[in-house]
Amino acid sequence: MVVVTRAGCRAALFLWIFSSISCRARTALPASQKCDEPLVSALPHSSFSSSSSMTSSYVPGYAKLNKRGGAGGWSPSDSDHYQWLQVDFGSRKQISAVATQGRYSSSDWVTQYRMLYSDTGRNWKPYHQDGNIWAFPGNTNSDSVVRHDLQHPVIARYVRIVPLDWNGEGQIGLRIEVYGCSYWADVINFDGHVVLPYRFRNKKMKTLKDVISLKFKTSESEGVIFHGEGQQGDYITLELKKAKLVLNLNLGSNQLGSIYGHTSVMTGSLLDDHHWHSIIIERHGRNINLTLDRHMQHFRTNGEFDYLDLDYEITFGGMPFSGKPSSNSRKNFKGCMESINYNGNNITDLAKRKKLEPSNVGNLSFSCVEPHTVPVFFNATSYLEVPGRPSQDLFSVSFLFRTWNPSGLLVFSDFADDLGNVEIDINEGKVSVHINVTQVKKNRIDISSGSGLNDGQWHEVRFLAKENFAVLTIDGDEASAVRTNSPLQVKTGEKYFFGGFPVQMNDSDHSLFQHSFQGCMQFIHVDDQLVDLHAVEQGQLGSFANVTIDMCAIIDRCVPNHCEHGGKCTQTWDSFKCTCDGTGYSGATCHNSIYELSCEAYKHLGKTSNYYWIDPDGSGALGPLKVYCNMTEDKVWTTVYHDLQMQTAVGGSSLEKLAVLQLNYSATMDQISAITSSAEYCEQFISYSCKMSRLLNTPEGNPYTWWVGKANEKHYYWGGSGPGIQKCACGIERNCTDPKYYCNCDADYKQWRKDTGMLSYKEHLPVSQVVVGDVDRPGSEAKISVGPVRCQGDRNYWNAASFVTSSSYLHFSTFQGETSADISFYFKTSASDGVFLENLGNTDFIKLELKSAAEVSFSFDVGNGPVEIVVRSPNQLNDDQWHRVNAERNVKQASLQVDQLPLEVRKAPTEGHTRLELYSQLYVGAAGGQRGFLGCIRSLRMNGVTLDLEERAKVTPGVKPGCSGHCTSYGMYCANGGKCVEKYNGYSCDCSTTAYDGPFCIKDVGAFFEEGVWLRYNFHSPGTSMKDLVSRTLLSSTDPETTAPDLNLNKEELSFSFSTTKSPCVLLYISSYTQDFMAVLVKPSGNLQIRYSLGGTKEPYNIDVDHRNMANGQPHTVNITRNGRDIVLQLDHYPPTSYSLPTASDIQFNSPKALFLGKVIEIGKIDQDIYKYNTPGFTGCLSRVQFNQIAPLKAALRPTNTSSHVHIQGELVESNCGASPLTIPPMSAATDPWHLDSASADFPYNGQAIGDGVNRNSAIIGGVIAVVIFTILCTLVFLIRYMFRHKGTYHTNEAKGAESAESADAAIMNNDPNFTETIDESKKEWLI
Repeated sequence: MVVVTRAGCRAALFLWIFSSISCRARTALPASQKCDEPLVSALPHSSFSSSSSMTSSYVPGYAKLNKRGGAGGWSPSDSDHYQWLQVDFGSRKQISAVATQGRYSSSDWVTQYRMLYSDTGRNWKPYHQDGNIWAFPGNTNSDSVVRHDLQHPVIARYVRIVPLDWNGEGQIGLRIEVYGCSYWADVINFDGHVVLPYRFRNKKMKTLKDVISLKFKTSESEGVIFHGEGQQGDYITLELKKAKLVLNLNLGSNQLGSIYGHTSVMTGSLLDDHHWHSIIIERHGRNINLTLDRHMQHFRTNGEFDYLDLDYEITFGGMPFSGKPSSNSRKNFKGCMESINYNGNNITDLAKRKKLEPSNVGNLSFSCVEPHTVPVFFNATSYLEVPGRPSQDLFSVSFLFRTWNPSGLLVFSDFADDLGNVEIDINEGKVSVHINVTQVKKNRIDISSGSGLNDGQWHEVRFLAKENFAVLTIDGDEASAVRTNSPLQVKTGEKYFFGGFPVQMNDSDHSLFQHSFQGCMQFIHVDDQLVDLHAVEQGQLGSFANVTIDMCAIIDRCVPNHCEHGGKCTQTWDSFKCTCDGTGYSGATCHNSIYELSCEAYKHLGKTSNYYWIDPDGSGALGPLKVYCNMTEDKVWTTVYHDLQMQTAVGGSSLEKLAVLQLNYSATMDQISAITSSAEYCEQFISYSCKMSRLLNTPEGNPYTWWVGKANEKHYYWGGSGPGIQKCACGIERNCTDPKYYCNCDADYKQWRKDTGMLSYKEHLPVSQVVVGDVDRPGSEAKISVGPVRCQGDRNYWNAASFVTSSSYLHFSTFQGETSADISFYFKTSASDGVFLENLGNTDFIKLELKSAAEVSFSFDVGNGPVEIVVRSPNQLNDDQWHRVNAERNVKQASLQVDQLPLEVRKAPTEGHTRLELYSQLYVGAAGGQRGFLGCIRSLRMNGVTLDLEERAKVTPGVKPGCSGHCTSYGMYCANGGKCVEKYNGYSCDCSTTAYDGPFCIKDVGAFFEEGVWLRYNFHSPGTSMKDLVSRTLLSSTDPETTAPDLNLNKEELSFSFSTTKSPCVLLYISSYTQDFMAVLVKPSGNLQIRYSLGGTKEPYNIDVDHRNMANGQPHTVNITRNGRDIVLQLDHYPPTSYSLPTASDIQFNSPKALFLGKVIEIGKIDQDIYKYNTPGFTGCLSRVQFNQIAPLKAALRPTNTSSHVHIQGELVESNCGASPLTIPPMSAATDPWHLDSASADFPYNGQAIGDGVNRNSAIIGGVIAVVIFTILCTLVFLIRYMFRHKGTYHTNEAKGAESAESADAAIMNNDPNFTETIDESKKEWLI
């Protein structure tokens, strides 16, 4: 039986140069032949070796797949983690798969293993997959074959299998097969001095396309791989810098510096591991594909040129000796190269056939010289113990190390004769030495050097100590070596421990440092002797635990960088971390935008007009941008500004025939395109003011002026016109100044003319440039104005589909989210379960579903087994309201969030598969054989791309485009009695019956009243019957009591806010055709009074709020509700207070007539106090005035169908100065300083309550002060009343004629003829 695991080989590379997909396999086989031959079965026993064998029947030569020779396979003498099985193929092979079996008919098999490979049998490299040292799953019995196809092929002569785990009831037993094919390539060895030039036949090479490929391996971190340059300044250089690959390219710059062509791109890491790395550079003009070890990076060069001009030669292995002086500091390449191909020329073959002449310096050979270094690899539980030369008075140790961890133990050794010990460690990126001297109590010598040494590069440490002297040198920098002359006696011990301690030493108090070292070391010298690590490996020298000798398995987890959108990647040996500060993104890999997608989204979070950051493509490549969001009542406008001033002058002294005006926006063209493409409508204002400057040269000439839009396309139509129509707005409307032309400016008048209009074809917007042509004649002048880009609506945000049957679904192309995937959408449903979406692979899948009425599940499998994340909501999710789902999966973690519930996170395993490989279509709304989703899904975005649900739903049975019922979720944002109105795409708030306006009915409508200004709102107007009017305005149609034909009010609701500093005054007065009235007054003392007169009593019923001064210039809110005899009054944010009309009082407000603000100008008898307070009138601010369904101030300031009911005397200035903040929460009785109860004093303390027996003196003083203030206030009230009583004449601020009039009403009638007409009509109407 053969078990084949998931395929992982996706080595196809898209070569856009040739517009085809090709796979470059460098093998000796024809391209059509598959590289899948068994490589082990035909090998002799001598090609096999192992760490050990149990007996001669278990030797490694028997470890061939499906063979039964010997004991039926290989088994080592001990089953532990130090065993290995090795195969020598005799020459380099390309390896594509590996298969294993247990030992025949036994209990011995391996359940997990690693594969190492090498060209030389030394310097092993572990097979990597998905960014980790890969652990292959092994067998589950002794006879079945488990095969693994490699995700990427490897090339090696030697393969070593290292068992990691095996059957617990047996021991290690193994038979293997390796699949692949022959590999052959010419190799060139560069010694660091020699340079190989390839000279051009024509001495110059001018290319539009280039393809350069090669493989290299080196132990050096610096070196030029190839270089070419031209006399015009062009150059191309590929080199290693700090073991990273750097490509420098310049296709040309000009001498003025306005074109700067230098481009530098860095890729790869840890390339000094002396293993083969492949490079392919493909260039077509300014487009470059740089591929390193199957990882392709695409970029465009700087500048404006497309051709690469090289002179004479391109050199491999270093810079030419005729190069620029500045290039002499660059080191030549030292190492091996093979398969060098330059634009179809096989450089290695030409060199081997001596068709190329290498430089005279150095030697060029055709076999790879291997280094003599032996690295050793430490993990978190490793140590290496080597002997030194004991009892020497000179302590000397040196080594090279590389690591990502900021801290770890490097070396520890005890001095002989209990003189102390030495510890060398890396701490926060520095190398520190601690010398404990036992002769002196608590004496310790500490020195440190270096910084940032945990960068993955090789760093050299040399430490030397002798009597009263020690020196630490890092990377051979003698100038910065750290020395100490502290008292010190040295006598070397017998053992030196590198990287950690044996287990039995961990309990000792020797070590100051507890962290073991994770990383690699090489060139270890102890007491000036190089440690023979092969002898250590064979047990002939020292000891070790959990180290791997002759291998450095370091991985750069930040290359390729999984931190998206410019996030900074930092790493330790086992993991990496993304820092997203300042990127505008968040999450484990900086994948998720912290901003909303559009202004539309901000509006539906309840935001008002302002500047906001938006991210139109969410987690996509485009960054966030700042826009102005104008939230109007029914639309949301997104505005992007530029830097061109309005009325920019062109012409006059200009010597150029064409004047070019460049518009620089606050966003990139791609960002603006993302806004315009998702918008429902876009526009941009453009204006051309001219004096003897023609515009489009209509009717038949070539345009003098044009504008450039998206994609740098020229457009010859103007604002108010459309694409393909060479006209201005006046030409479309046929009202140009001169009818012979289609633009006002084309008449070429000497007077100023203008052509303006909106550009509204959004596929052409924005305007990036305006080119003005006819301004070079004497007297020609022009002025250009271009407005900002304004877009309205967001089709993506409201893109929805309704699933009406459980079997209905929408299908889309396969979701591409291999290493990073985010899915977000809104849903609403009344069903208790259903699948939102699903996409399948061979074994991989991703699925989001509603598992129950309160549970949303996100499940997936990337090859490590199914994972499920569930969010449980405390409330039902099938409530037919919109709920938001956000799911994300990346190489670090997976997460799920529903609405504002806590984020559920599941960490990814540190090792294992990371790529999500899907093959089926993406199904939205259902999945195979499972219950589909019933309800609506909206704004479905996957990796920043919105899926067009509506368009697909139009052609899909059982699915309808769009979704209704937005008010059920968003109606709460319509405040202050505003009504939510359903729209196809969203909703709007109807504020017509409120005293507010704005998109959410929260903007106060108010006005400032100067002295003498007043407003009257008539409850009916000429031509309207009383019955109709009152039932429409004052009376609530939902209340059967108030729709009676007697037209009297049993209840009222009155609310407003005000601010004033003057008293007394009338704030509001409601008159009637009877003696009934209602008034809200500010008394001379500044206190508020509400006065009701409904008949049945001789005097009005007054509600006095005597303990609050309302004339203090601060905004105050008044809410009065009467229902029959019960009155509830609430001031500001204090608790409501209840009152009751006297039992003798009527409870009906009979025949309401008019509402007055600021002053009462009414016919008939007026209450005496109100008459007094009427002079000089209210001065201050009134805001959000509403009486039942009437908003008189709003009717006066906003054109509505009730504006004809309003009469204003004086100038009413709109202002919200009377609006009190709505954000103050109600104060509790415990914290309200104005709260009164039966046990409180008449005047509450404005501060802490006085406890029994505490602060009694303060209480007495406070009482005295209160009495004094009360006496002064009473005196002032008496004086004011006395002055008013003896004032004599009644002064008003009315117009002329007031003195001769019999009454105030007559004065108004003399001044305002309309007033007389209105009164007469009112009387007639009332008497009918």
